[in-house]
Amino acid sequence: MELILTNVIVALVAMAAGFLVYRKVSEKSNDVSRKEADLLINEARKEADLLRKEAALQAKDVVLKAKSDFESDMVERRKEMQGLEKRLLGKEESLERRVENLDKKDEDFSRREQSLTQREKNTQVKEKEVQEILQQERDKLESIAGLTQAEAKETLMKLMEDAAKHESAKRVKQIEDEAKETSEKRAVKIIAQAVQRYAGDYASERTVSVVNLPGDDMKGRIIGREGRNIRAIEAATGVDLIIDDTPEAVIISSFDPVRRAVAKNALERLISDGRIHPARIEEVVNKVQGEIDLTIKDAGEKAIFDLGMHGMNPELVRMIGRLKYRTSYTQNIYEHSLEVAFICGMMADELKLPNKTARRAGLLHDIGKAMDHEIDGSHAVIGADFARRHGESPEIVQAIEAHHGDVEIKHPLDVLVQAADALSGARPGARKEMLDAYIKRLEALEDIGNSFKGVEKTFAIQAGRDVRVMVNHEDISDEDAVVLSRDIAGRIEKELTYPGQIRVTVIRETRAFGVAK
Repeated sequence: MELILTNVIVALVAMAAGFLVYRKVSEKSNDVSRKEADLLINEARKEADLLRKEAALQAKDVVLKAKSDFESDMVERRKEMQGLEKRLLGKEESLERRVENLDKKDEDFSRREQSLTQREKNTQVKEKEVQEILQQERDKLESIAGLTQAEAKETLMKLMEDAAKHESAKRVKQIEDEAKETSEKRAVKIIAQAVQRYAGDYASERTVSVVNLPGDDMKGRIIGREGRNIRAIEAATGVDLIIDDTPEAVIISSFDPVRRAVAKNALERLISDGRIHPARIEEVVNKVQGEIDLTIKDAGEKAIFDLGMHGMNPELVRMIGRLKYRTSYTQNIYEHSLEVAFICGMMADELKLPNKTARRAGLLHDIGKAMDHEIDGSHAVIGADFARRHGESPEIVQAIEAHHGDVEIKHPLDVLVQAADALSGARPGARKEMLDAYIKRLEALEDIGNSFKGVEKTFAIQAGRDVRVMVNHEDISDEDAVVLSRDIAGRIEKELTYPGQIRVTVIRETRAFGVAK
């Protein structure tokens, strides 16, 4: 192929030279003779031969150079191919070794799998044999004992339960006896001193207020033409006026005791004055409202002064005063809060705790009842949040929130407030109950006590504050009596609703008789 390329190049060069010579000869053919033309042709041919030879030499040089380059390139390629071949051979040997290792591991795993499978089969066989032996032993035991497995389990569990109850009752009784030796006298002394050192006056208030009229004709004047007067009174005070067939009386109904007090005072003044019309109603209501606000403020400040406190937020003072118009089980909450504050202070003195802090917590413990008709939730939580927002210390807030168990007790002050609250509310005469509800509660207490096994009689005494349970000494041991008292107390807590606390006393006695002849 190189030779053909050389010939083609030489031919092209010769043709180009011949064409040039022919052109020159043609141009000069009219001026020169044939001889000169032949000479020129011969010279041109010589020139063409020289050019052809030179081109051939040049072509050979190009071919030789290309061949040399090709051979050197081929040498390098062969070296590269040899290097690649060596690397491939090395990788191939490495892969072969890996394959051999994998094959060995596969064989090893297969042997282990077979061994584990065989062991599993052997284990299953042995487990089955063990189960059969155990079943045989169970059958023998059941035949010997005359009990099935379930019956034996139940009997054992009952024995263990009875033993555990017996031991726990003994331990509880021992702990209680030890605690009573050191704490009962002290506790009784503290409570007795706290109760004896404070006694207050108590006023009973109803949930509705009644205004007495000089005559039934006054009802028409209160209603007014087309009911304008009664609508004006209800709109100005926010209460409901109930005018019915009750002779010479008008009933004021409202969930807010302050509104009820404003309405009652305003209506009494209007009746006394005799001028009853919308403008006069609004004037009197505004005046009475101002007087009630002043009374609330004075009551709050008086409570603060009587307890020797200072630095209390004015909003808290106002809420304390509002408690004067709030009752719970007909017990006035203002008087109740003062009593709890004094009792807390007295018990704090006995226990060497801060007196003023205890009194402050006792006074504020029911502050939420001044607003629980306005805000949803427990009065303890509402009061704690209100006190927190108005600058009271965390321990005061904690005592308010914990006095009904809404949060966990964390400080001795929490216990003091709980105890003082219970003493004030549970004291005979502090709160009133309907007779039917009272009798039903006593009957329920006795029924709960009589429902337990081994109980002969149950008596609810001390207005339902104490339950005495008489038991059969043959059925109930001393340790069982401790457990029984706790079980009865737990069931009372679960099933009944009652103010204060109820004490359960289980009485077990053994009587021995001798006859002298």
